[in-house]
Amino acid sequence: MPAAPISAAIGLTNRSLPAVDADLIVVPCFEEEAAGPPAAAGSVAEVDAATGGEVARAFASGEFRGKPFDIWLATVTRGDWKARRIALVGAGRSGGFGTDLARKVAAVSGLAMRQRRVGRAAFVSRAGAGPAADAAALAQAAAEGLTLAEFTAGSYKTAEPAPAPAAWTIVSDAPPSVAAAIARGRVLGECSNLARELANEPGNTLTPSELANRAAALASEAGVAVEILDEQRIAELGMGLLLGVARGSSEPPRVVVFRYNPPGVTTGPVLGLVGKGITFDTGGISIKPADNMDKMKDDMTGGAAVARVIGVVPTTENMPGGRAVKPGDILKSAEGKTVEVINTDAEGRLILGDGLWYARQLGATHLVDVATLTGACVVALGKTTSGLFGTPDAWVERVRRVADAAGDRSWPMPVFDDYRDQLKSEIADMMNTGGRPAGSITAAMFLKEFTGDLPWVHMDIAGTAWAEEARPYMPKGPTGVAVRTLAGLALEPFTDF
Repeated sequence: MPAAPISAAIGLTNRSLPAVDADLIVVPCFEEEAAGPPAAAGSVAEVDAATGGEVARAFASGEFRGKPFDIWLATVTRGDWKARRIALVGAGRSGGFGTDLARKVAAVSGLAMRQRRVGRAAFVSRAGAGPAADAAALAQAAAEGLTLAEFTAGSYKTAEPAPAPAAWTIVSDAPPSVAAAIARGRVLGECSNLARELANEPGNTLTPSELANRAAALASEAGVAVEILDEQRIAELGMGLLLGVARGSSEPPRVVVFRYNPPGVTTGPVLGLVGKGITFDTGGISIKPADNMDKMKDDMTGGAAVARVIGVVPTTENMPGGRAVKPGDILKSAEGKTVEVINTDAEGRLILGDGLWYARQLGATHLVDVATLTGACVVALGKTTSGLFGTPDAWVERVRRVADAAGDRSWPMPVFDDYRDQLKSEIADMMNTGGRPAGSITAAMFLKEFTGDLPWVHMDIAGTAWAEEARPYMPKGPTGVAVRTLAGLALEPFTDF
């Protein structure tokens, strides 16, 4: 994998705009500011004065209207400003402006300044009139967005390297807590980008063993204990579902186990995070169509995203080799339950079943699994929303709330007991698919069999892990979905569970 650049810290200043030392200053602008006299618009009024009335002219002509993600640039004409250029970026109506839009506006700004090869830039963190968000939360969201804009999917291109990102400073009249929030946002953005880099790796370089080694190296640098289980240890634990999926590949499977124990904490809840780590998915004997199979290198996105915390990432390839599991075969899980394999392309739930079981053995009291699991979830929710499944409702709602704050839009789906009937097998404890009806729900019901009735949420990111089309705030490619959600869950107290 090409080496990732080490990001510089994002600075913070509370200086007035004329005193901000940068090549260019980015100012979010709300639609109502564009519709009214610039003189009443606070920092936008300063921009108008600094550009010799160019802002008012752009507003009056309709060249710039403050619509979300529009960008307008002008030259500073006043000699008392250190910055020589200004950019307004549309932030929509101020009543709808919160952390999610602040993150996206910052990402748009980061991408635009990178494209224009701006060396030093400043981003003005502004509050809207909508959902309450304090200065620290808005500044953190801005830092996340600016960092997300630094990712490039073309790391293997040799002809023309991507432009370097700008060095950023955030402008905010905020309390000292804002500096810590910006640092936190920088880390969360960098972790999202690391997950995107792993998801973007081709299958010939990111084998299960390589994924395990890279994940272990990253975690060790952060002071997290790591253990890698090889195929012998996996067999000793009886993880027949994982071993069954791995049989068709010449690459041996691995299970990566992370443990984080805060100093002095020995009791209380333990958050268990389980991620699907299929490094390449051909579908096995139930082989996928050739079109778009190259995208199946991102089938380990859940594994890349993964109080006291335990992380478990079962990882393997799903290949149609001579020893590959066949439709009709019976596999035995580490839980002891037997599974009739109806479709070898429904392999993610198999390895997650053993992963959820192992997280319980390690002491997890609350479970969250993340996986690019079903095309049915994409049919149900499209490419912008992840599916949430789980029990009890309070735990699902907690994950949904944290995901929403993290910018990972999600929506709860039902897990009624009668969906389990679709998994009934005549010769085993259950089948690995329940057919086309409610396909994403029956996949979740399969996973529920391995949760031991613990509080559990399954996050199906099949539609959100990869952007098929570029958006103003997100280029095509891996999105890093769920990373910030899992971090948010780990940072929250568990007083109500």
